[in-house]
Amino acid sequence: QVQLVESGGGLVQPGASLKLSCAASGFTFSNYAMRWYRQAPGKAREWVAGITSSPIIRKYADSVEGRFTISRDNAKNTVYLQMNSLNTEDTAVYYCNAYQSWTSREFWGQGTQVSVSS
Repeated sequence: QVQLVESGGGLVQPGASLKLSCAASGFTFSNYAMRWYRQAPGKAREWVAGITSSPIIRKYADSVEGRFTISRDNAKNTVYLQMNSLNTEDTAVYYCNAYQSWTSREFWGQGTQVSVSS
């Protein structure tokens, strides 16, 4: 049974940091690229960051470049999103996604809420 379980969301003030985690199970984690998406109220889901497995390649949306860092630990089947200098526009539900390019197979987590407010 495939599972992606996000954690680490919460309510923070502008300028603060949060670190999201996504624990994966039920599939071969190292064979999948991992991505973070987010969806703000009333808006479409948008891609935030992605990381491949071998070699490690990281990419970011322009809106988070320089503030967010994606990483993965294949031994722990976990992907992380370190978010610094948060602002109100980062408020959204953040989703973890696993994607295998050669099969187009993908899985989604249930999401974790990040709220940035003063």
